Amino acid sequence: MARDVDFWYRRGDLEEYVMKTREIIFEVTEASEGGYDARALGHSIFTQGDNWTDLKAMAREAVLCHFDGEDVPSVIGLHLVRDEVRQRLFG
Repeated sequence: MARDVDFWYRRGDLEEYVMKTREIIFEVTEASEGGYDARALGHSIFTQGDNWTDLKAMAREAVLCHFDGEDVPSVIGLHLVRDEVRQRLFG
């Protein structure tokens, strides 16, 4: 399976690989007002959670509402992305 991951990643079609493996990945960011915001890659699914545990439950519920029957992905991944401000070290 790792070979398939490398193949899809090299082609730049990570979203297509995810679709074929029945896996859905959420890109998670920290919300400015607290908690987390999550956006599913390749799908119109958005959700929020007050904490990490809440976000996992909300992501699962959002996926179950979005898909029907056998189309429900078997794996849900949450990928936390942090943007940090860069500082200039030298004048």
